[in-house]
Amino acid sequence: MANQLHKALAAKILKHIRTRGYTPGHHLTEASLSEVLGTSRGPIRAALLHLTSHGYVQQVPNRGYFLRSVAPEPATPAAEQDASSDDEVLYLSIADDRLVGEIPETVSEPDLMRRYNISRPRLRRILTRIAAEGWIERREGRGWSFSQLIDSVDAYRESYELRQMLEPAGLVSDAFKIDRLIMDRLRQQQMMVCDGGWKSLTQIELFEINAQFHEGLAAMSGNRFLVSTIERQNQLRRLVEYRQTLNREQVRGQNEEHLRILDVLDKGQRYEASRLLSNHLGEAKNRKARAAIFEASPKTE
Repeated sequence: MANQLHKALAAKILKHIRTRGYTPGHHLTEASLSEVLGTSRGPIRAALLHLTSHGYVQQVPNRGYFLRSVAPEPATPAAEQDASSDDEVLYLSIADDRLVGEIPETVSEPDLMRRYNISRPRLRRILTRIAAEGWIERREGRGWSFSQLIDSVDAYRESYELRQMLEPAGLVSDAFKIDRLIMDRLRQQQMMVCDGGWKSLTQIELFEINAQFHEGLAAMSGNRFLVSTIERQNQLRRLVEYRQTLNREQVRGQNEEHLRILDVLDKGQRYEASRLLSNHLGEAKNRKARAAIFEASPKTE
């Protein structure tokens, strides 16, 4: 029988499946989920078995686990929700403190444990997640180093200007080629947002879906350097996005623009899609640069 840890991991796996836009039949590996969730394979295996018993996952002998259903997540007991919520609060606190300079570029685990009054296993779980997202890395020997961040309004605006120069050009590149798997995944994610996800998904989940949309378009450009550039820009702007007030009506509008771009691409109208993407990024630049927050948030005693 699954314990509370396994059930909490099962809920996290379902959330990961949802934000990545996986479809039924997708192969779920213990290794990849272990890396994403920052835990060992044993608990991951138990969580997958728990999902199998509830019909979300199918276990195929000698082949592994495959997604069976993408139905809504089952109800999670309050204790598991509290544990997951506490980790999210800690994650966002580290992000917030780093962005405003309250945490130095290089830190040790004991320093962070004292600062946030947490255990080493819990801290490492959060740091593993942060490392997977690309804004911290383990130093040789001891400690961790944070990556460079977008830490001013000018830098935030310049990041959008760079993307506005590059992403639309990728859609009209001679090497551009529609990848049906990517297109289907992006459309499924955007339809999930359209069908109510804009009201229920967290700010972090919405950011991930947005980032994957732009990275997916870049992946079809046929230019590996464009893909790595857009991925890097998403890593750099991640913390700024977390600190902005979530405007769900704006999320809904962005989602409609994303779907329009996909519709136009499906019709083979790449130059029109490029124009729409340029406008989309330009409007986001003007709106978000004004709203970007780089001062320290008030701390409650």
